[in-house]
Amino acid sequence: MIRTKTGAVLAALLCTTLFCATAAAQTKPKHSAPAPEARSILWVGNSFFYYNNGMHNHFGRLARGVDAKAPVRGVSVTISGSGMDWHDLASYFSPGGIGRYSFIPGNKIRFNPPGKQFDAVLMMDCSQCQIHPQLKDAFHETVKKDAEIARKNGALPVLFMSWAYKDKPEMTAQLAEQYTAAGNANGALIVPAGIAFAKAVAQRPALELYQADKRDPTLAGTYLAAATVYAALYRKSPVGSTYTADLDADTAKFLRTVAWEAVQEYSGG
Repeated sequence: MIRTKTGAVLAALLCTTLFCATAAAQTKPKHSAPAPEARSILWVGNSFFYYNNGMHNHFGRLARGVDAKAPVRGVSVTISGSGMDWHDLASYFSPGGIGRYSFIPGNKIRFNPPGKQFDAVLMMDCSQCQIHPQLKDAFHETVKKDAEIARKNGALPVLFMSWAYKDKPEMTAQLAEQYTAAGNANGALIVPAGIAFAKAVAQRPALELYQADKRDPTLAGTYLAAATVYAALYRKSPVGSTYTADLDADTAKFLRTVAWEAVQEYSGG
């Protein structure tokens, strides 16, 4: 077992769910303050974000399932198989570019006021870039660069800690370590989606969170990840949300509960 202070926290988290010991991050997250003002979010990533009609869509519906009047706007920018360094984040904040208008009910278009379009930018690297010997350095360099770009444009940088491959559960600890270190070094909030996946798998192994490729998420996986984003970003429980994504009520509540527990335990309560 890893014997660091934070390693003990995550080891305890995963051991209690029979997913033990070695899946522990070596550093404690420093940035876990809620961001209740973050209601317009740019999602930058890859297929993990766009599967199942977009994680941002499920996030928005889940948020409105907690508060029907919650103004949540999500814009997803994804490239299949991409790492963070494939994205030109600065261009996404260009005036008159992404976010300039929105589609609203009635097949109408609303032109948004010029200037700041996003309160937060949620970013993820490719599913193994953070721990790949040839790409690990690029991950940390890109987090530093993109966190600075986000703050320069008035957006909170948020890192989406992805999950282990279905057949490589040891990746949970490795990914958690790298995402936590990068978040700490660059003042970024971290969404522990990978830890939530590990908890859910340990508690209900028959519940399928993975597509046949053992990487991309099923609808249940996307729903769990969206709930974890909600819990981490707002430090507010998603358990009471009425949105189920057409999953059965028991499964949806289980996933929302796991998301909330994972965030509390990862962030220290």
